[in-house]
Amino acid sequence: MKNADVDAYIAEAPPFARPILKKIRDAFHRGCPDLEERLKWGVPSFEYRGLMGGAAAFKAHVAWGFWRQKEMDDPHKIFKGEGMMGGGKITDVAELPDDRVIVQYVKAACRLNEQGPMKRPKTKPKPDAKVPADLAAALRKNRKASAVFAEFPPSHRREYVEWITEAKRDETRAKRLATAIEWMAKGKSRNWKYEKC
Repeated sequence: MKNADVDAYIAEAPPFARPILKKIRDAFHRGCPDLEERLKWGVPSFEYRGLMGGAAAFKAHVAWGFWRQKEMDDPHKIFKGEGMMGGGKITDVAELPDDRVIVQYVKAACRLNEQGPMKRPKTKPKPDAKVPADLAAALRKNRKASAVFAEFPPSHRREYVEWITEAKRDETRAKRLATAIEWMAKGKSRNWKYEKC
């Protein structure tokens, strides 16, 4: 289903970009008639059971591509870069692949989304933070802060350790250490101001 916001985006794009955007848009609709389009991150996106792809007009080029290109075959070698705009930087409609090729890729993207959401690579959990000597000494002097620090999840402990060790000046480090002990004694995480109550 075509979206008026995307119509307006194309109409307001630089003149060289309009035929490029129209060709990409038409190919997405032919390859997946049930897709929905909308502006996402301020540019046209094409969605069917999740994001499939998109296009964006800039001053001198149009970037376009497929959201899950890393999971897709690329028999026609159309992927030029990373991310959703991996179809490359196009300055003329003649630089786009043939309509049939784009439609073939759209159908593949459609099938991928029908199979389920994008598979996120598993990441190894970060190692527990190595507590610097000055923080360890301060925690030994304050039982309440020490107990809270011990009960924190690893991410909260790491936030305090990084905040203290990233200080460039000794005075800044000492001030952060004192503040950290004060906050921990009150049961507060490093970013307590931003947490929802």
